[in-house]
Amino acid sequence: MASRKRCPAGKNGQQDGPLHERKHPRGDVKRHVAALVLARGGSKGIHLKNIKMLAGVPLLGWVLRAAVDSDMFDSVWVSTDHDEIEKVAKSWGAQVHRRSLEVSKDSSSSLETIQEFIRLNPEIDVVCNIQATSPCLHPFHLKEALEMITQQGFDSVFSMVRRHQFRWQEVKKGSGEVTKPINLDPANRPRRQDWDGELCENGSFYFTTKDSLVNEGLLQGGKVAYYEMLPEFSVDIDVDIDWPVAEQRVLRYGYFGRATPEVVRLMFCNISGCLTEGRIVLYKSGEEMVSVNTRDTTGIRMLQKEAMEVVLLMSKLDSVTQSLADKLAERTGCKVISVGEEPLNDLRPMVEQRKLGWKDVAYMGSDTQDISCLNLAGLSAVPGDAPAVVINAAQYTCHSAGGMGAVREFAEHILLQKEKAKSQMEQHRIDRKNF
Repeated sequence: MASRKRCPAGKNGQQDGPLHERKHPRGDVKRHVAALVLARGGSKGIHLKNIKMLAGVPLLGWVLRAAVDSDMFDSVWVSTDHDEIEKVAKSWGAQVHRRSLEVSKDSSSSLETIQEFIRLNPEIDVVCNIQATSPCLHPFHLKEALEMITQQGFDSVFSMVRRHQFRWQEVKKGSGEVTKPINLDPANRPRRQDWDGELCENGSFYFTTKDSLVNEGLLQGGKVAYYEMLPEFSVDIDVDIDWPVAEQRVLRYGYFGRATPEVVRLMFCNISGCLTEGRIVLYKSGEEMVSVNTRDTTGIRMLQKEAMEVVLLMSKLDSVTQSLADKLAERTGCKVISVGEEPLNDLRPMVEQRKLGWKDVAYMGSDTQDISCLNLAGLSAVPGDAPAVVINAAQYTCHSAGGMGAVREFAEHILLQKEKAKSQMEQHRIDRKNF
């Protein structure tokens, strides 16, 4: 399932299971091939850019998913100096290299950081530096590029994109100089279809051998080749203004995982701990009050607008009164039902009555009694303040706490899955010639 979290890394960030073994194309020497994503915490353009959410996934997660699903790497790593980036990296199946202060400066180069990584991991023979800001990277890109090293004998392979842009010489203000064309004849301007364009680095990835890095001090050394990527996959994010453009590009051309995203038709949501923060205010008069965030009720209406049924759950273990439940039903337009200690027993007949499977159901819970439903549902989520054992049962953990926008966040995640599924169906219709 595309929306599920990656299996967490093992002790000290090591992935479970044996490493794949590959043979050098010119002999029997086995080579360890590693993917490495550089993700420093001190980005100047966008604060903590590498873990900022892009189309529902941390930016770093897009390239890690592609690297892991390519099945071409003996190990996948993230080099970072930041604790939060380390947590995200491990949650997406990567091992973590904590870089030294010497290569964590604003002036530090990628080459210096990769060389340090190689020195500390001498078993690695081939490294692929993947840029975290290239979220439209797919597994097949990495597979085909690596085969150029393992099967065709190249020492370095890097990604390129073809651009059809006419370039002119820069002129400094006040110099009195006039500009000149660099790559065209103005008297014979070619049409796009009559010109092959130029190849430019797009920065998505750089494969290179340890020999090139250590002995030559180069990312592109030895026998060099390029791998051409289509323009639709060449996305790079440097500043905030790039973000909405990249998000739309990712929704259409991004890699969403091996499985088709789930599209659900029915949502169950706990009132206490999800729609509310779990507190009930008692007045001397005997009246009770719960607080509901307008962002959450808006999220429910967003789902209802997409013809999705939302059912609110009132647990018999909670003290939410029927009068409060009736007011919530009136305000949200949702049916409110009471469930027991094991909600699954009460909800299973409802799912069957609607002739649905649990893959068609979204479930949002906040405590241990919800675990069975969280495990079964096609999409499941918990608020950010849920207990750890409940978080482990869910596919999606909201940044927001219960009653503080978590339901709205999950609603947006559900709608994003619909967009992803639609995007996957449309990807085969891409007009490659007129992109």
